[in-house]
Amino acid sequence: MGRGFESLSAHFISQPPFLRELDHRDMNALDVLYIPLALLSAPFWARKKRGGWSERFGKIEPMLSERWANHTKPVVLLHAVSVGEVNALRALVPLLTDDATVVVSTTTDTGLARARSIFSDTCEVVRYPLDCSWMVKRFLNTIQPDVVGLVELEVWPNFVKYCKKRQIPIGLINGRLSARSFKGYMRARPLLQPTFARLDFCCMQDDAYAQRVAAMGATNVTVVGTMKWDALDVFGPIPDPSEEAITLADELGLDRTKQIVVAGSTAPGEEELLDQACPDDVQLVCAPRKPDRFNEPDPTIEGWTRRSDHAPKPNTRFLLDTLGELSTLYELADIVVIGRSFFDLHGSDMLEPAALGKPVLIGPKNSDFATQIDALLAADSIEVIDRNGLADRIAALLADPTRRLELGDNARRCVAEHQGASKTHAEILLDRARS
Repeated sequence: MGRGFESLSAHFISQPPFLRELDHRDMNALDVLYIPLALLSAPFWARKKRGGWSERFGKIEPMLSERWANHTKPVVLLHAVSVGEVNALRALVPLLTDDATVVVSTTTDTGLARARSIFSDTCEVVRYPLDCSWMVKRFLNTIQPDVVGLVELEVWPNFVKYCKKRQIPIGLINGRLSARSFKGYMRARPLLQPTFARLDFCCMQDDAYAQRVAAMGATNVTVVGTMKWDALDVFGPIPDPSEEAITLADELGLDRTKQIVVAGSTAPGEEELLDQACPDDVQLVCAPRKPDRFNEPDPTIEGWTRRSDHAPKPNTRFLLDTLGELSTLYELADIVVIGRSFFDLHGSDMLEPAALGKPVLIGPKNSDFATQIDALLAADSIEVIDRNGLADRIAALLADPTRRLELGDNARRCVAEHQGASKTHAEILLDRARS
């Protein structure tokens, strides 16, 4: 299951007229369970603003382009819940489009925006439906996929069930199930085991993930590796900052002649930690992971220059409070620090700055990315450092350009050595679509 439940629960409070379209003949036992759960949890989820309700109910026809009416190839549906999962598809989609009509579905608003920015020229981008049976049926009636790939672990019972009823092969691609999530899934195993057992294939990132989904009841489990390595260009010399990055630096007020530390996907408490860890004369840019934190009162960032201000002024502390520009910002960094890894969370993706040849530091709380961390550590291409040692390590790296270059070169070689999973995934999906 995934983030769609948040949207479902919020809607039963904010849009009660929707209940009028229900027909009890369309409902199953799971629908009956979803409705009270949604009502009970709605006060929590309704705090977040969401759009696209018609599409969330499976009415996605208006989202399809004119070319949809003329498609003749097998239809491959790839579901990526949000931005991280969408990014993982960047190498896979081009491998499919010659032989299939590709549809990318997403759940979150940010995921939809990212998918459109990457894929709208080559494939269809739509919203994934909430998991009520009549919504799922409506969505499948429109798309009529020949195969469905669920990115990482977006397994919803009704969706899987109705794909199986229609004999549509469905399975996991780039699959992962962290140790933390596995504990929760195992508690619900009696309810979820039939859903996992219905999956036709499970292409997992590593052996540990494979063993966990098998324990949940999945069969046809294989280890394919992670597609996130493939989405990165690591061939040729380390690139200079792009024109887009130079423009971003100018608009934010960064001085590119001075050293810059970029902290990506930061969580509460990490901006203060990094402010203290970075020398006063070094430019620090923090990019909070959650957009809803952009406007939260926080004395730590009072006086920081915000990207949204569009008013450059002399400063050494900056906040990237806009969406879609972190990748560009990484191009400007002398050091990258990965957030959500120093307190009680479980890390963020570090592959993009690593592929850019940047020296990357990450905190010890990184269990959600253990496989990638292990590979990068083995290649001496990332450093794991705790809060107490962060300031000293930043200062040492800023003073040692040779070590920074070594880390970056090692990281690019490591990424190149781990590429290839997208090609295997494409072969599996096309084979299933044609069968």
